[in-house]
Amino acid sequence: LHVDRQVSGCSDHEGEEAYNLDGEEMWFADFIKREGVEPQPPFIDHMTYRDGTYQGAEANQQICKTNLDVVRTAMKDFKIED
Repeated sequence: LHVDRQVSGCSDHEGEEAYNLDGEEMWFADFIKREGVEPQPPFIDHMTYRDGTYQGAEANQQICKTNLDVVRTAMKDFKIED
């Protein structure tokens, strides 16, 4: 049994997009260098992600930030209970 996981998150200033397999990071988006990184150790058969994966990560970040704005607007009138 293998656990395949996509991690995606954002804030106003940062974002994260990564793919993990069995707890090991297989790919992540480096939004500063604007490229995908495959930090796989040399002793395994290297797995390459398809073309467009980084562009998909950028699109996911835009969706995440839009959703964050929508939630903030929707929650602005909610009162915090003590």
